[in-house]
This record gives sequence, C-alpha cells and structure tokens, in this order.
Amino acid sequence: MTSTAQRAALQAQIWKIANEVRGSVDGWDFKQFVLGTLFYRFISENFTNYIEGGEPEVNYAGMADNQIPDDVKIDAIKTKGYFIRPSHLFVNVVKGANTNDSLNTDLHDIFKAIEGSAMGYPSEQDIKGLFADFDTRSNRLGNTVDDKNKRLVAVLNGVAGLKFGNFEDNRIDLFGDAYEFLISNYAANAGKSGGEFFTPQSVSKLIAQLAMHKQTKVNKIYDPAAGSGSLLLQAKKHFDSHIIEEGFFGQEINHTTYNLARMNMFLHNINYDKFHITLGDTLTAPELKDDKPFDAIVSNPPYSVNWIGKDDPTLINDDRFAPAGVLAPKGKADFAFVLHALNYLSAKGRAAIVCFPGIFYRGGAEQKIRKYLVDNNYVETVIALAPNLFYGTSIAVNILVLSKSKPDTSIQFIDASGEGFFSKETNNNVMADAHIQSIMDLFDGKADEAHIAQSVDYDVIVANDYNLSVSSYVEAKDNREVVDIATLNSEIATTVKKIDTLRADIDLIVKEIEA
Repeated sequence: MTSTAQRAALQAQIWKIANEVRGSVDGWDFKQFVLGTLFYRFISENFTNYIEGGEPEVNYAGMADNQIPDDVKIDAIKTKGYFIRPSHLFVNVVKGANTNDSLNTDLHDIFKAIEGSAMGYPSEQDIKGLFADFDTRSNRLGNTVDDKNKRLVAVLNGVAGLKFGNFEDNRIDLFGDAYEFLISNYAANAGKSGGEFFTPQSVSKLIAQLAMHKQTKVNKIYDPAAGSGSLLLQAKKHFDSHIIEEGFFGQEINHTTYNLARMNMFLHNINYDKFHITLGDTLTAPELKDDKPFDAIVSNPPYSVNWIGKDDPTLINDDRFAPAGVLAPKGKADFAFVLHALNYLSAKGRAAIVCFPGIFYRGGAEQKIRKYLVDNNYVETVIALAPNLFYGTSIAVNILVLSKSKPDTSIQFIDASGEGFFSKETNNNVMADAHIQSIMDLFDGKADEAHIAQSVDYDVIVANDYNLSVSSYVEAKDNREVVDIATLNSEIATTVKKIDTLRADIDLIVKEIEA
C-alpha cells in the first residue's frame, strides 16, 4: 500500500470512529482517545515482537499471565522500559471488549499496571503518567458505565481495524498523521491549546533539515518547547542515515502534549534510554541544564506569550539572558526562547526556531536583543514563510537560524512566502518536498536571487537599527500590470472624442424635442 493510500485509509478509519462517538465526546477531547488507543495497540504489538524474538513457535498473546518467569519480566522492563502481561495486550482486550461489562475500569487498571511495571527502574519517569489523558472512566465518554463502554468499544475496534501490518513497516507516520488529521478537523475548537502551536509535518521537515544541515552526526537534538515531539521526530525520520549519538531531548509545559511527546517517542521505536522529555516551564524552570550543549536545536515556541520577565529580578543574572543585558518583554516571550536556545547550542551546532515576525522589527528590549545577536554574529539566516501553513492561524511566520560557527558576518534573508514555495490544499497552504528543497538550496548556496534571497553585510544591518525583517532587505517583486503611457493616452483621447461626439448627438436630439 502506498503512503497516500495508507494515509487515506487511516483518515477514513478515524472519521468512522468519530462518527461512532459523535455527540458524546467533544472533537478536541476525542483526539486523546484515538491517539491513546493507537499508542496502546502499538506498545502491545511492539512488546509482543520483543518477547517472541522472531520465533514462530512462540505465541505471547496466547500465554497465561502466570507462565511468564520473573527474570523474563525484569529483563523486559530493563530493556523496553515496561512490562505488559499477555492478558493486558491490546489484541486480547479487543477480543472480549464487546461483552466486557467492566471494560472502562479494566482498561484503567491495565494502563495503571503498565505504568506501575516501571516503578523502581531507570525508565520510571519516562513511563509514569503516559496514559493520564486516556481516562477511560471520564464522563466525557458518557454518564453511565454502559455508555462509556460502548464508546470505548467503538474506538478499540476502529483502531484494531487498521490493516497496516507491523506499525514499524508503515510508509507513513501513523501517530503524526493521525494527530495532524484530528487537528485539521477540530482546529476551530482547538485554538491555541492545540492547532496554532502544532507544527505541520512539512514545516517540521524544513526546520529539521536547517538544524541538521551538513552535520553527518550530532551529539543530541533538543526542543525547548517540545509539544508532541514532531520536530524532534522529523530529525530522526529525515536523518536515519545520520548519527544522533545520545538521543532526543525536550521540555514541554502542557501536561497533555508532554504525554503525547513521550508516547510519540515509543511509537517511533525510540527506547526510553534514548530520549529525555521533561515537564515544566522552560523559561523559568529549565530542566536540562546538565545535558547541554546540543549540536542541533529545533523549536516552534508559542508566539507572543506572557512570562514573568522583569518581575523576577533574578532572571537578568541567568546565564541564558544576562549576555544580552535585557529581558524579553513580559507580554512577548519570543526572544526569551531564542536566548534560551542559543545558550544551549554547541559551538558547532545550529538552531532553527519558528518566530513571530514582529520580533524582527519592533523596538525596545527586542531591538537590544537583536543587537546582541547580530553583534556577536549568531544570526545565520531569517526565512519568511507563506501564510496559512499552520492550523488555526493564518500568521505568516519566520524561521530564525542561529549558528555559533559562521564563516562571515553577513546575514542571509530568504523570502519563501510567494508562489513556488507552497501549494494550496483545502483551507491551508502546504509545502511539498520540492518547495522545501528549493529553500534548502537557497540556504546552502547563500547566493543572491532577485526578489527571493539576499545576503546583507553587517554594516548595513547596523545602519538599519538592527532590523531583521526579511522585507527590509528582499525587495518584493512588482506584480502590477505594466502600462504603456503613450498607448493609454491615445486610448483616452479616442474615448474622449467618442464622448464629445455622443454629447453633440444628444444635444441635437434634445433641440429637436424642444422644437
């Protein structure tokens, strides 16, 4: 099955499940049950494959729970990070779901047992709370146990009906595609809680390529506003031939998306010892200080959010913000995320960060931070993308590329907002692989191209008050119709002559009538 056919089949199945529970579960809440069930099926099948070890005579799902020796269980937890009893496997739960009057509480106990299996082991923090948002006892599923069970059966059977073989063999990103499909259909309800800050796969791919450009190996990759982990995983997906030596790191403030990010790691076969995703506020309580520096940083932080800023006088002494001599404005934390990423970046690495355009031309503290970045030669490229690429917002964002090893002091500006850098699909614009490659070719070559790309000397930027807006340096193409003035004047003269003749004729007619 081709990737297009797999994606269509996945979307059709999700929509079928949605119709089964419509009127009961809010669309945006519904995503938790679909994604949670996808995850449950995946880890069940992944764990079964691990236990069976490719031996056809071994049937783990057919074993009794008491047949599993303790040493096998312990080894599995140390290797995979968790343990699933045969009776708790997805395939066995689905088998009896239609007639299970206690399905919702059984699932709750199963998820609790899977998470509890890691207690006391190195994987404990990576497994703890993974199913917290898949609340099978929630009234969102219905007011009675029977209602809850009916809807859970619909979701379980729907996910069981996905005929894709092994998850690892799929041509698409099941979890990412499911998430993106759900967001695209429920973005109106999601607002800033989901769609606006979810990074579409095409944008994620571009950011990953920018951060990893010409690096055949990196020590580790980091996202300070990790969301569902899509940016980190694009790096893995696109750079499987590269070496990411120590794994994937990130911090996320929202508990639901923090859980999704950890699920996403497992779904992409990244073992618990190869990722470290933490929960908390990156700006005021960074968790990964001991893990820096990072050779690659990717991020799509929330745009223009509030933060404590100057109300916390200790922050100006923080080694992330102190070098700039000023804090990002309280109502616009964008540059706080940028300075955080810069501080965590290695001497040879790159950071690619999605930014709100206003930070590149506004005055005040933001201008002072731009001055610090430019004077210290950290800004490699600013790229303007097309509008309407993100769900739930039409904002035309920019990508800021930071580097601590630039060969010269000029800054490259790329206007990728026009025709040739996106295609129109339904309500959104989309960047195809060819569009991404065009941007990467410009980024790599650093050559000037009229109306699209311009490398600007340091002195010019200083003279322009450290303005880093792409439109200030890349002249927009004039698409107005070219008018031949001589021809136009001739046409006007002809028209005036016709009008004069018409008026004279009207005057004659009026005189004849009056006579």
